[in-house]
Amino acid sequence: MLHGVDVSSYQSSFDTDGLDFVFIKATEGRSYVNPRLSAQAKRARDAECVVGFYHFLWPGNLTAQAEYFVSKAPEKAGDLLAVDWEVTGDGTWASNAEKDRFIREVKRLRPHHRVLLYCNRHFWLNYDTTSYTGDGLWIADYVTAGHPRIKATWRIHQYADHPHDKDVAAFASRTAMRTWARR
Repeated sequence: MLHGVDVSSYQSSFDTDGLDFVFIKATEGRSYVNPRLSAQAKRARDAECVVGFYHFLWPGNLTAQAEYFVSKAPEKAGDLLAVDWEVTGDGTWASNAEKDRFIREVKRLRPHHRVLLYCNRHFWLNYDTTSYTGDGLWIADYVTAGHPRIKATWRIHQYADHPHDKDVAAFASRTAMRTWARR
């Protein structure tokens, strides 16, 4: 298993020692860009981590959100992309159809990048009806690393959220993850 973190603007800094990958929040909706995006990406790249970027999905305007995300997320071969599908700040969430359409649109706009679905166990078990994850599932379930309580195949497991969101990835090596990311 590989070890990683996912960060947003709330983490002004993060330690890359022992990390194999870093996911960075790039955008949310159609107007928010992480002000620390460039610095966080540089830190992860300087540590030779596999780098990914994610978009926090809101309901509505899926094509515009996908276009916004890919216009702001750095485009480098081997970078991973993900959609964060969960309850928004106002208590709403994108439907299954919207989640699926967003993933497909990002894949269309960035055909040479892997696109993953991030959601928590509750969403996966109680809201998801299509099981469409694009190129892989990134599941949040705060239990023992690498043992999320789901039956679906997953690529990344977020197992803790303190002091950072901690993740493991189901790859034998950083090289294997990087090779998979490059399609």
